[in-house]
Amino acid sequence: MAGDLLSTPPPLAPLRPRGTSVAELRLIRSYRVGPSTYHRLLAEHGSAEAALDALPKVAAAAGVKRYSLFSQDAAERELELGTRLGASLLSQDDPRYPSDLKDISDAPPLLWATGRLDLLRQPSVAMVGARNASSLGRRMATKLATDLGQAGLLTASGLARGVDTAVHMASLDTGTIAVVAGGLDVIYPPENAKLHDEIAQKGVILSEQPLGLQPIARHFPRRNRIISGLARATVIIEAAAKSGSLITARNALDQGREVLAVPGHPFDARSSGCNMLLRDGATLVRSADDIIEALRQPSVPASNTRPNEDAPQIHPHIDAHAQILHLLGPSPLAEDQLIRDLGVPPGAVLPVLTRLEMEGQITRSSGGLLSLLPQDR
Repeated sequence: MAGDLLSTPPPLAPLRPRGTSVAELRLIRSYRVGPSTYHRLLAEHGSAEAALDALPKVAAAAGVKRYSLFSQDAAERELELGTRLGASLLSQDDPRYPSDLKDISDAPPLLWATGRLDLLRQPSVAMVGARNASSLGRRMATKLATDLGQAGLLTASGLARGVDTAVHMASLDTGTIAVVAGGLDVIYPPENAKLHDEIAQKGVILSEQPLGLQPIARHFPRRNRIISGLARATVIIEAAAKSGSLITARNALDQGREVLAVPGHPFDARSSGCNMLLRDGATLVRSADDIIEALRQPSVPASNTRPNEDAPQIHPHIDAHAQILHLLGPSPLAEDQLIRDLGVPPGAVLPVLTRLEMEGQITRSSGGLLSLLPQDR
């Protein structure tokens, strides 16, 4: 992050026991500590407590005078408030932390979450667009979100006006994730108060910001990287040439994710950003089938795939279950085609397929065809 004290890419931090300590919260909340600095300090000093002790010297070396750490009292108050709200503070070693989000370079070290956290294990599609969306744009968002939900995919969006609202409302019963720019408990915009509460009951609300924090302009671009980071594909529905939705699209590209866009009329400024994305190579979206087809494509180019009979790993950062679920959809796919798309030996795939069948997540039809099995909500 631009505001980090240190710019060197961080080494992997050692795993910590499940449960977030006051020291960890103090560390990430301290001035100019972003994800890179957080992980580097933990790696270099071994614990959040030791990192806090070293941080004033690190800040002084970076030219920050009279550095003050985030206080223990403030961290304890935030954790207590989270407990009263029924929210969970997820660290990256928590199994409930979204696996796709953890894969991005600047993933939040700590993430407040409330709602049905079991949904975070399922594949999702990010969908964002104009706040002042047209009637047609809102209808398209509703249709896409509804069809994706019926296909077993979650939606992720930002709980903003317009397209975001349409996406969440259409996905309430099939699963939706709202990433907010302020505190988890702060309702913005005010007219989405009822929707906020419904998502907290039926879906998931996420935020990396302190509880109680009112969102300001600079928080939204940071929020957008989380929206795209949660999903393997980001769909843009109505976006001006300079808009937050295009920031989300750029984040998705930087994260190595698919970017798709719904085309619009050339005279409508609300679609100029989508048309630019399509001109530059984004996948055109006419229906949910186009999105599902894009998700079936291998996440790693074949030239970068090195099959190894002794290593049944399908993707270096995504477990085999998730990768197969990303590639399958409601339309049957031949088992041998799935294996070719994954680019790994059959022996690494077949045991995983068996487990997914036993878990009721996929079904096998005649001719060796595989497809996702609709999940009860």
